[in-house]
Amino acid sequence: MKILVVGASGRVGGELVKQLLADEHQVIGTTRQEKKLFDNDNYTQLDLDITASKESIEKQLDQDIDAVYFVAGSGGKDVLEVDLHGAVKTMQAAQDKGIKRYIMLSSVFSLETEKWDNNPNIADLKDYYISKHYADHWLVNNSSLDYTIVQPGTLKERDGTGKITINDTSSGENAIEDVATTLASVLTADNTIGKVFNLHNGDIDINEAIATV
Repeated sequence: MKILVVGASGRVGGELVKQLLADEHQVIGTTRQEKKLFDNDNYTQLDLDITASKESIEKQLDQDIDAVYFVAGSGGKDVLEVDLHGAVKTMQAAQDKGIKRYIMLSSVFSLETEKWDNNPNIADLKDYYISKHYADHWLVNNSSLDYTIVQPGTLKERDGTGKITINDTSSGENAIEDVATTLASVLTADNTIGKVFNLHNGDIDINEAIATV
C-alpha cells in the first residue's frame, strides 16, 4: 500500500514508519527536516506544512495514496494550528482527493470530556485535549472517511512488549513501540473502521486485541 504518514519525524511517527517499511509498504513521510529520515527505497519525504491552506496541502498529496496516518503533534506550540486546524485540513484534503482510509493518533478520553476533571495528566494538557477533542469530533461527525482513532495514554520511551489492553477505564501508560505497532495493525483491520478505542500496556497480544475492537 502507498501510505502517507503526517508527522514522520515524531516519536511515534518514526517508529510507525519503521514498521510500515518492514511490512514492505510504500511510505511518504512528512517532516520539516531537510535530511531524509529513512534510507529505504520504499520511503520518500514530503515537506508538508499543515499550517498552510487546505488547498496547498491538497496539491501536495498524490492521487494514489491508499491511507493517511495523522501522528503529528505540536509539542505544546501552536496547538490550535497543528493539533486541531492542521489535523482537520489533512482530513479535508484526503477526502477531496478521494483517499478513504484515515488513521488518527489521538489521546486517551479525548472524546469523553466528563473524565477530564479528575485526571491530573489531562488537566496539565487542557489546551491540547481541547484541540484533540474537536479534531476527533470533526473526523467522526463531519467526514466521510473510513477512520480509526487510536487513543493511547501517557507515552513512554521504553521497550515494547507487543501486548496491550484496550478500552479500559484507566488512562495507563504506553511504550511508544507498542503504540506504533497498534497503529500499523489497524491499517488492514477492517473491523476498526469507524471505531475509537483507547489502549495502554497490558497482557493481550496486539493483533488479538485489535481483533476485538
